[in-house]
Amino acid sequence: MPGPITNIATADATSVTVRGRDLVNELIGKHSFTEVFYFLVTGRMPDAAQTRVLDACLVTLMEHGFTPSALIARLTAESVPNQIQVSIGAGLLAIGSVHAGTMEGCADLLAKGVDEADADGWCRRIVAEHRQRREAVPGFGHALHKPDDPRTPPLLRVAKENGLDGRYVQLLLKLSTIIDETAGRHVTINATGALAALLLEIGIPPEIVRAIAVVSRCAGLVGHILEEQQTDSARHLVKLARETIPYRNPPG
Repeated sequence: MPGPITNIATADATSVTVRGRDLVNELIGKHSFTEVFYFLVTGRMPDAAQTRVLDACLVTLMEHGFTPSALIARLTAESVPNQIQVSIGAGLLAIGSVHAGTMEGCADLLAKGVDEADADGWCRRIVAEHRQRREAVPGFGHALHKPDDPRTPPLLRVAKENGLDGRYVQLLLKLSTIIDETAGRHVTINATGALAALLLEIGIPPEIVRAIAVVSRCAGLVGHILEEQQTDSARHLVKLARETIPYRNPPG
């Protein structure tokens, strides 16, 4: 039985080969980070439309202020100075099913529903199941951005302008209509919902869409850590915690 192989990359004393392409002569200076990232993930170089959509997705989740991932990275930078990889790694661990990673749940739903013959009926069933469990449909609602997530319209616009507002985007919009109808009010399509649809449109497998959030947020954390080195805000955060979260002896 043959052993495992890799199609990703190899290197020798004089060359580096990435998915069959010469890194030095075919990739460096000839393709963008976004293009090569897509190439590594899918095994094919993106066209111009796919590149613009993926680039928009990467920019969208890069930064969102003092989120848990940014706070963790800053606190870690204060505790483990001069080890930036530790701070970045710590911050990235906070990307999960609550923050940024909800796009994975939405992508999974859209991937399962896109081939349903009765899209309307499928959407109604999904909404009813989530209401019965008292759970939000992944990709909908936002604690801060109300009534709408300001990041969603430009994402959907980029998809439309590049001819990539296909089956997944249309299913997301249909799901949105039925969620609003069922709730009796408007529930925003949040950025992670829009991102899920766009990433599926360009052929990113649903099981790894959360990795796109990780790559994107990694860049944002670099900025937070650099600023932390200049401002020592983590010490202020610790001081605030001590001042605002009092100690009490346990009862009994």
